[in-house]
Amino acid sequence: MAAEYNPNDIEPKWQKQWEDEGLYHADIDPAKPKHYALTMLPYPSGDLHIGHWYAMTPSDARARYMRMQGYNVMFPMGFDSFGLPAENAAIKRNIHPKEWTYGNIERMRGQLRSMGAMYDWRREAVSSDPKYYHWTQWFFLKLHEKGLAYRKLAAVDWCPTDNTTLAREQVIGDERVCERCGTPVIKKELEQWFFRTTDYTEELLNFDAIDWPERVKTLQTNWIGRSEGANVTFKTEAGDPMEIFTTRPDTLWGATFMVLAPEHPLVEKLTTDEQRQAVEAYIQTATRQTDIERESADKEKTGVFTGGYAINPVNDAKIPIWIADYVLMTYGTGAIMAVPAHDQRDFEFARQYGLEIIPVIQPEGENLDGKTMEEAWSHEGVMVNSAQFDGTPATDDKGMANPAIKAVTEWLDGKGVGEAAVTYRLHDWLISRQRYWGSPIPMIHCERCGVVPVPEDQLPVELPEDIEWKPTGESPLTFHPTWKHTTCPSCDEPAVRDTDTMDTFMCSSWYHLRYLSPDYDKGPFDEDEYNYWMPVDVYTGGIEHATMHLLYTRFFHKALRDMGVAEGPEPMTKLRNQGIVLGEDSEKMSKSRGNVVAPDELVSKYGADTVRAYLMFFSRWDQGGPWNSQGIGGSSRWLRRAWTLFSEKADGDGSADEETIKSLRRKVHQTVESITTDFEKFEFNTIISSLMELLNEMYTARDKGAVGTEAWDEAVDIYLRMMAPVTPHAAEELWAMNGKPYSIHNQPWPEVDEAAAVEEEITLVVQINGKLRDRITVPVGISEEDAKAKALASETIQKFMDGVEPKKVIVVGGKLVNIVI
Repeated sequence: MAAEYNPNDIEPKWQKQWEDEGLYHADIDPAKPKHYALTMLPYPSGDLHIGHWYAMTPSDARARYMRMQGYNVMFPMGFDSFGLPAENAAIKRNIHPKEWTYGNIERMRGQLRSMGAMYDWRREAVSSDPKYYHWTQWFFLKLHEKGLAYRKLAAVDWCPTDNTTLAREQVIGDERVCERCGTPVIKKELEQWFFRTTDYTEELLNFDAIDWPERVKTLQTNWIGRSEGANVTFKTEAGDPMEIFTTRPDTLWGATFMVLAPEHPLVEKLTTDEQRQAVEAYIQTATRQTDIERESADKEKTGVFTGGYAINPVNDAKIPIWIADYVLMTYGTGAIMAVPAHDQRDFEFARQYGLEIIPVIQPEGENLDGKTMEEAWSHEGVMVNSAQFDGTPATDDKGMANPAIKAVTEWLDGKGVGEAAVTYRLHDWLISRQRYWGSPIPMIHCERCGVVPVPEDQLPVELPEDIEWKPTGESPLTFHPTWKHTTCPSCDEPAVRDTDTMDTFMCSSWYHLRYLSPDYDKGPFDEDEYNYWMPVDVYTGGIEHATMHLLYTRFFHKALRDMGVAEGPEPMTKLRNQGIVLGEDSEKMSKSRGNVVAPDELVSKYGADTVRAYLMFFSRWDQGGPWNSQGIGGSSRWLRRAWTLFSEKADGDGSADEETIKSLRRKVHQTVESITTDFEKFEFNTIISSLMELLNEMYTARDKGAVGTEAWDEAVDIYLRMMAPVTPHAAEELWAMNGKPYSIHNQPWPEVDEAAAVEEEITLVVQINGKLRDRITVPVGISEEDAKAKALASETIQKFMDGVEPKKVIVVGGKLVNIVI
C-alpha cells in the first residue's frame, strides 16, 4: 500500500537536510564546467507574492536541470534593500527604515527557503549592508576618477510627494507621474550627480555578444534613440550662432521659420520690446507644463513670435524666430528649423499662424503647392526649390544612405556651416536622491578645495541611524547635527559631506559581482571567483527592467571593463523574461482589487512542490496569464498520482508482453528527449504536460504487468530524476523510498536511448479528392507503393470509393495518401 503524501512533513525535512549538508554550495571546481544562474533579486517589501514565485521557481528548476547535466551551478540570492519604499513604509508605521527592511528580509528568507530553491545562502548579498555599499561607494569613486561621474545644475524631474529627484525612467505614463506613488512630476533646478551613460551609447546598441529577447533589444534600442543627420549653424540678425540638429538637411531650403524652446538662453536677447510682454506670459505658461504635455501630438500647437529673425545658411533667407512649448531644452539644442511642407507638426503650426510653406521635395508625378497642401509630405521624391540640388533623389533611407542627405551634408561641411552628426535620445544617468535610505555619495564639499572624493581607506561612509528620515525636500542627512561635518582630506580644513544618496539602481547594477564573494573585504569581489564564474550564463527576470536595471547594468560593466576591473563585452550572456501572473479577473494583482494570490496559503494547503508544478504548467512562462484557483488541483492530482505509483511496493511478476515493454521504453525515452529540449528552451509548461502523459503510460504499463521488469525499474528511475528539478522534495523522498542513494539532486540527467525512442509505426492519413476519409497505422519508413496499397485496401476507403477506379494516387511526405477519383 502506498504511503500517504504529506508535504508539510516532507518538505521541511529535506530543506533542513539540504542546508545542513550544504548540498547546493557552489565552489570553484576547475574540473567542471561552470554555470552561473541568476534571477533578479527581490526588494524586501514584506512578503513574497505569487509573482516572485512565478519568476523564481522555473528559474530554480532550470538551474537544477543544469546541475544534473554536470555543470557546477551557482544560484545565489540576496536583497535589493535600499530605496524609497522603506522610507515611505517607515513614515507610515513610525519605525526606522532599517528595522522595517531587515524585519522583511528575515521573513522573506523563510519564504524563499519554503520554496525549496537551490540557493547557496552563503553567497547572500544585502545592498543596505555597509560591507556591500562600501563597494558601491568605491565604484562611484572609480567612475568619478575616470570622469564618468560629474555634477551639474540641471532641471530634474521631482516628485513633490516623495520629495526626491527621479531618473527619467522612473517617470511613467502620458501623465508623467512618479512610478512609486503616482504623483504628477514637476521640474526643479538642483545640483545633481550624473553618470556619463551617453559615453557608451554605441556600445549599448551592439547586442552581438548576448542572447537576449528581441523585445528587450528593441526596447533598449528605442530608448537610446540613435538618429543620424547634421548639425547646422544658423545665425541671428545680430550674428549670434544657433545650432540645430536635423535628420533632414536636404529640406533646409524649405525652412521658413525657427522655433526655440521657451527656456532657450537666446530668447531674452532676441525678444523685441513689442513682443516682450507676450513672450514672457507664454514662457510662464509653458514652463508649468510637463514635457509630455508639451510634446503631445493631440495638443493644439501654440507659440509666440519673438520679433527676432535668423538667417538661413543655405540661401541667406531671413526667417522669423518663434518660441513654442513643443520644443524642449532637454532634447537636442533647444532650437529647431521648421520645414512645414515636410513635417506635420511644423505644418500645423504654420497653418495656425499663417507662416509660409515652401515644398522642397516633390513626389513623382505631382506638383505640391504650399498654399493648397492639406498635410505635410514626408515621403520620398526629388529635391526642388533647392538651388543646385534640384533633381537630386530624396529616398526614404535614413542618414547618409539617402543620396539627398549625403549630398547636402557634404556641401554644408564644405561651406563650414554644418557637418554630419549623430544624436541620441539617451540622457546621462541622474543618480542623486534627496532621501535617507540609500548609499551615501562619498564626496566632500570644501570651501577651499571644492568637491573632493572621500579617501578609499575611509570607506564606507556609513549612514547614521539616529536620523529624522521624514522628507522635507532636502536630504535628511543635511539636518543631522554631526554626520555631515568632517575634514577635507586635501587641506584638513572643516568641510561637509555630500548629503545626497545614490539611486538604488546603482546597487543593483553590480550585485551579481558581490554574490561571487560577499564577505570579501579587499575589493568588491575575489578575482579568482570572478575569473571562474563570470559572466552570468543565464539571467531571468521581468521585461519591465529593460530600460532601467538591464541598461544600467550593461553600462556599469562596460565602464568597469574600461577601468580594468571587469572583463568581457557583457555581464550576462543569456537573458530570459517571464510574463506576469494576473488575478483571476485578468487584471493586475493588487490589494485594492482583492485579487492577490498569497503563496504561503497555497504552500500550506498543497505543499511547495504542487505550487511549483502549477506555476510551471498553467501558462507559457514568457507570457504569463490569469491565475486559476481551480487549476492548481490538476497539478495536485498529478503529484499525488505519481506519489501513489512510486511509493507503493513494486511487487510484480514481470508478465508484460514484449509490445508493452517496447511501448513503455519508447514513451520514457521520447519524454526524456522532449523534456530536455523544453528545459533548454525555457518552455516549462510542456515539461509538466509531458510528465503527466508519461505517468498515464506508466499506469497502463503497470496494469499490463510491467512491474518487476528492467524496463519498469528504468522508467521509475528516469521519471524521478525528471521530476527532481520540478518537485525537488517529493522526488527526493520517493528516491529514498525506492532505495536509491542520497541525493537525487546529485544524480545525472537521464540520457536518451535513441533506438528505444524511435517510433515503429506512424498514422497514415488517407484522403479521397482532398477530403479526410480514414487514418491507418503503418510501419515507419513505409514505401510509397506499400502506402498506396495499404490505403486502397482499407475497408473504409473501399466503401467511399464504391467500386470506382482511382484516376491517381498521390503520396505526400510519407504520411498522407490522396486518392483522386
